Amino acid sequence: MAEGLTIGQAASFAGVTIKTVRHYHRLGLIAEPERDGSGYRRYRSGELYRLVQVRTLAAAGVPLAEIGDLLDTDPTTFAATLDDVHRRLTERIDDLVARRDRLDRLDHGDRALLPDRACAVLDRLAALGFGPDYVATQREALVLARALIPEIFDRFLSQLEHSLDDPESVELTKRGWEARSWDPDDPRLEELASALAGKLLSNRDLLAVPAEFRDQSDVASRYGMVNHHREDRSPSIARLNALVEANLRAAGIAVPHQ
Repeated sequence: MAEGLTIGQAASFAGVTIKTVRHYHRLGLIAEPERDGSGYRRYRSGELYRLVQVRTLAAAGVPLAEIGDLLDTDPTTFAATLDDVHRRLTERIDDLVARRDRLDRLDHGDRALLPDRACAVLDRLAALGFGPDYVATQREALVLARALIPEIFDRFLSQLEHSLDDPESVELTKRGWEARSWDPDDPRLEELASALAGKLLSNRDLLAVPAEFRDQSDVASRYGMVNHHREDRSPSIARLNALVEANLRAAGIAVPHQ
């Protein structure tokens, strides 16, 4: 009776395919057994043990290119290498979990592009009676703000949250949205801009912009793309925003000039 196992038997016991065993041979991870008198390669306990080791490490995520050296090294290096593999696997897991979470958020509209805190602001806008068009515009502005001015995005959200806590500020904001149908020379715009700026100035801490952000060469263009989003669709809103910014600058707030 022939001693040892055929390649098919060895593969079956190790839980891999014959193709995989041959691939391990090509990589030099397992030495090919000598052929017996019948011309068959017979896997004995040593080769089978090595095959199980390789299969176990590969299944655990150790790159095949590293397994050979790993199995031939001393116990201390072996343990250190496994710790490094564990770290890399953990990073991959974290990345995959993050990707999965992003896919999950795709089923929830805004949550694919915005953090929960920003989505809560949009939900509050709808609950406070702002129409779908206004909420959609604010959604776009938040997405742009997160992408273009991440340095002050949290401050931007805090300012919005603060304004939504103030019923008078909410009404002024609604009036500002209604002003999109006004004539750009309507004198009411100056009065409304003054009131809106006054509300913003009631909490100056939220208006302060970090010096390192202000000193960046492209800050004005990035800030302008967010703060003047969709102005091209309403000349009156463009003038209202310009008046509000002028009031803020007059009060000493360093609003970037576009």
